[in-house]
Amino acid sequence: MNNKNLETIWPNDFRKEYKAIEQELQGKIAKFFDKGRYILGEEVETFESAFATYVGTNHCVGVANGLDGLFLALKALGIGNGDEVLVPSNAYIASVLAISHAGAKPVFVEPNPITFNIDATLIEAKITGNTKAIMPVHLYGLISDMPAIMNIAQQNNLFVVEDCAQAHGAKVNGQHAGSFGDINAFSFYPTKNLGACGDAGAITTNSAELAEKIKKLRNYGSVERYRNEVIGYNSRLDELQAAILNVKLNYLDVWNTKRREIAQEYACIFSDQLWTLPTEPEGYHHVFHQYVVQSANRAEDMRWLKEQGYECLIHYPVPPYKSEAYREVYKNENYPLADKLAEQVISLPVHGKMWQK
Repeated sequence: MNNKNLETIWPNDFRKEYKAIEQELQGKIAKFFDKGRYILGEEVETFESAFATYVGTNHCVGVANGLDGLFLALKALGIGNGDEVLVPSNAYIASVLAISHAGAKPVFVEPNPITFNIDATLIEAKITGNTKAIMPVHLYGLISDMPAIMNIAQQNNLFVVEDCAQAHGAKVNGQHAGSFGDINAFSFYPTKNLGACGDAGAITTNSAELAEKIKKLRNYGSVERYRNEVIGYNSRLDELQAAILNVKLNYLDVWNTKRREIAQEYACIFSDQLWTLPTEPEGYHHVFHQYVVQSANRAEDMRWLKEQGYECLIHYPVPPYKSEAYREVYKNENYPLADKLAEQVISLPVHGKMWQK
């Protein structure tokens, strides 16, 4: 049951990805230096337009990273002190940090045990008079149950902020992640399905008003130089990273298709293991940012996988509410499903250049 090439398969291989598009990247970078515009120039504008079109929204605003994207999205909605935001209990801590940075309180909702995403059937029980937004996190490349979540939000007059950091290209009923919520955030960290060569992020929305707010907030509160209309931040998408993303965006669907093919092969290769394998509900398009299985014997199975040539990771070993940052705040709360997943999940390597020489 070894991997195809009987060699170690790593979670990512940036060298192979670079080699596949080396000439295009080098040409783009050369043009970037010829232009001599390093901040908020043509490359950022081009990417914002192209990515908005890809996602299916009216607007995209580039920011420095995914965490800033979530934080600025909440700020643009006016969410702050005294407000509550619902977020899955098994999310990566960045989602939770963004809520805290905005001054609001993260309120945890357990995930669906099959999809790992926020369980829409548990959301309404967590809504209080202080609840202002739902932040579904599209974990591992599978979009959350957005039709149900949007219906709940509409009925309860709540905002929706999608965390799309792991869901570039993911869809439900043909609609892309990042096009459902009021305002949504992406990360382009190098390991993402669409990854830059450093930190980068973006916000998508159909609201011209929210997009304009983000443009001010990301740039010291200013759209016109030296005219600072609000108390802003420095969180701009780097022009060089945008240039790289403009090349890579053309390959996103191709690389996602490869990830899906790898997932199908894994399902066959490991069909005899006593694991819970990833699922793809009807109408969903999974892009497998991670290929995550559940094992009741994780330590033993990870040793065995390493012997077979698979270098695996754990996403994530500590639920946010048990982290040192939040332990005291949530010491009287219990999220058993988040705990179980933290103890059992294994992420097998998956990327667009696997098994390619």
